[in-house]
Amino acid sequence: MDEFQSSLKSTDTEETIDVYFYRPIGYRWALLFRRLGVHPNTVTIFSIILGVSAGILFYFNDIKLNLVGILLLMWANMYDSADGQLARLTGQKTALGRILDGFAGDLWFFAIYVSIALRLTPEWGIWIWITVLFDGFVCHARQCQLADYYRNIHLFFLKGKEGSEMDDSVGQQEKYNKLDWRTDFISKLFQFFYVRYVRAQEGMTPKFQLFKREMLARYPSALPLKLREDFREGSLPLMKYANFLTFNWRSILLALSLIVGAPWIYIAAELVLFSLVFFYMRACHEALCDRLLTQLDQYER
Repeated sequence: MDEFQSSLKSTDTEETIDVYFYRPIGYRWALLFRRLGVHPNTVTIFSIILGVSAGILFYFNDIKLNLVGILLLMWANMYDSADGQLARLTGQKTALGRILDGFAGDLWFFAIYVSIALRLTPEWGIWIWITVLFDGFVCHARQCQLADYYRNIHLFFLKGKEGSEMDDSVGQQEKYNKLDWRTDFISKLFQFFYVRYVRAQEGMTPKFQLFKREMLARYPSALPLKLREDFREGSLPLMKYANFLTFNWRSILLALSLIVGAPWIYIAAELVLFSLVFFYMRACHEALCDRLLTQLDQYER
């Protein structure tokens, strides 16, 4: 049980479905992969194969093939849990692994969007492609980027820098500049996209960026305990929205829309429901950062 707990990031940021379903199963896979000497990045590649295969099956207007695709997508997410848990259990956490892990989910949903668009083209024509492109590259991408950022910000205040993957674009750009295209092609390519990923996160959070700069300027070595507690108190209620914007609820809505034979419902939900949650969560988080910025003088060094 202690080892299982150590494979989790934090109960603050773990979703209920993950805690009671995906994480326990992922942990069992992680134990097997550790015994077999499989690297976490290899598990991530397995998840990409499964997730993309699932997406392809959603092209067919066949409930049996769609159900197989849903099961494959669940299996892919089990491996998505397992790769991170394996990395934490074995101490094989790497920057490339984190980037590859995020890229895996993007590939799953790229395959899903393309398949849904192809499936609906006879009925919707070019408009389904315009809708899917906007949904995937604007709505879905921004929603997942911000949810991931907010969870890592929360972990930063909860566990400190070592317990969080909250990155900044300046530091990531420096890492990119140090890599050579001739000798580090794959790493540099992933880092190229990751720099832009982090910049997008920062661009959506102007109040937090001001708060972070002022906070770290005042407390460069360690944050006051009361500041960490106050931020956690304000951030914790928003974690349920961050979790809603990630995989589990998307996959549930996707599965339901496929079962009833109307995959357009999933696209509509992302455009409307998920966007409303995104804007509400962002407004609340920015207000929290703005409030704490004005209160920084109250905290002891």
